[in-house]
Amino acid sequence: MTQQTWLTQEAYDRLRSELDYLTGPWRTEIAAKIEAAREEGDLRENGGYHAAKEEQGKQEARIRQLADLLRDAQVGEAPAVSGQAGPGTIVEVRFPGERETEKFLIGSREDHSTAIDVFSPASPLGGAVTGRKAGETVSYTLPSGRSAKVEIVSVVPYAS
Repeated sequence: MTQQTWLTQEAYDRLRSELDYLTGPWRTEIAAKIEAAREEGDLRENGGYHAAKEEQGKQEARIRQLADLLRDAQVGEAPAVSGQAGPGTIVEVRFPGERETEKFLIGSREDHSTAIDVFSPASPLGGAVTGRKAGETVSYTLPSGRSAKVEIVSVVPYAS
C-alpha cells in the first residue's frame, strides 16, 4: 500500500522539474557518456564506463523514487482539518520540562520549500502526532530505542 504524501506546490514543481530533466536531457547525456566510454576499448578496465554505469543506476533509482512520490502526492493547499495533526499541518509541540515550543510541518522530507522543519508522517515524531489534537500528550520511540513524550500545543493547516 502506498502512502499519500503532502507537498507544497513549490516542492511539487521543483520535484517535477527534476524528474523531467532526469527522464529527458539527463538520459541523453548519460547514454552519450556510456557510448563514448565504450568506444575507448576493453570494458573490464574502463573506469569511465563503470563510473557512468554507476551514475546511471543511481539516477534511475532516483527517477523511480520521484515518479512514485509525485504519482501519489497531494499537492497545494493543506487539507481542511479540525485541529487534528496530519499531512499538511503545522504542529507545535512542547517536550517535558521545556518552556519553549517547537513547530514543524508534517509532509515529505523532499519538501525544501519552507523554512520550517518538515517531518514525515512515517518518522517517529511525525507518526506519533498524526491523528492527534492539541492538548494531547503522546509517547513515541526514538531511533535509539528510548521512549519520549511530547505535548501537542497546537495544530494548524499549513499556509505558504
